[in-house]
Amino acid sequence: MSYVGPDFEPSQPRRPRRGPLTVALAALVPGALLGWVVYEAVGGSDGGSAGAVGTPSSSSASASPGTSAPTASGTDDAKQSSPSRTPTTSAPAASGPLKGKVIVIDPGHNPGNSRHTAEINRKVDIGTNSKECDTTGTATNSGYAEARFTLDVAHRMRTLLQKQGATVKLTQDGDRPYGPCVDERARIGNTAHADAVVSVHADGSAAGNRGFHVILPGSVHAGAADTRAIVSPSRELGERIAGNFVRVTGSAPSNYVGDGTGLDTRTDLGGLNLSTVPKVFIECGNMRDTKDAALLTSGAWRQKAAQGISEGIVSFLRG
Repeated sequence: MSYVGPDFEPSQPRRPRRGPLTVALAALVPGALLGWVVYEAVGGSDGGSAGAVGTPSSSSASASPGTSAPTASGTDDAKQSSPSRTPTTSAPAASGPLKGKVIVIDPGHNPGNSRHTAEINRKVDIGTNSKECDTTGTATNSGYAEARFTLDVAHRMRTLLQKQGATVKLTQDGDRPYGPCVDERARIGNTAHADAVVSVHADGSAAGNRGFHVILPGSVHAGAADTRAIVSPSRELGERIAGNFVRVTGSAPSNYVGDGTGLDTRTDLGGLNLSTVPKVFIECGNMRDTKDAALLTSGAWRQKAAQGISEGIVSFLRG
């Protein structure tokens, strides 16, 4: 997530606690935490997970039919079109455990945002106050942009979830000059009557801050925002994604946000405040830390990230 612009600023770091927090995390994602312990014990093996969603034969395969394979530095270059283009919708598989379910994937930012600063700096109503339409997102020190990362992971997730029979919609597919704005991103999920929405991001925090965290909506009832009905199901969605993300990727929960649980509740994000369906954000790692950046720029690891998030969604939707 971008470190530029108030709607996408990273959460303020909290000093992680010891002892009780480990217990809290174990209660939250026992199977996943066990997986992390095993991962550390074997020295961080790069082996994939045989999770329910399934892994393509090539761990770095591109996920989207009709798109080119990722380049060595990330995903394919974004195409540009109209900012009002209808979100991309998949053709669901003929059968599968998620047949009839609608999932919206929200790839954070847009590769073209940096060329449209006036448009993305326009203020929009997020219920509680006004925030910028969108931000440019962050990047690794070598220049791999968050917007490229999020789109690549979204494509991989789409392929995995389609195989489960789900109808999958993307809020943007690199097919518009900028955006959409945060309020429109929320509307896309609401209009689709999505069973689950996941906004994919990577953080831009200080070097040494490592790990992933899932952002949950807090209870907001102000102006156009009313999250009260989605707080509980969104938390369940976030917990299941966090647990599966640990298990599949081997990544640890954030050491600077969420007190070691990998979960962070916020009330300042328009994409969550305006949602009327279960929705969470996931910050997959810190692009400004060299160790996390090495993972985020790896196609094989991005496939694991997509699988971990997707398996969390499947677990949530199947109860």
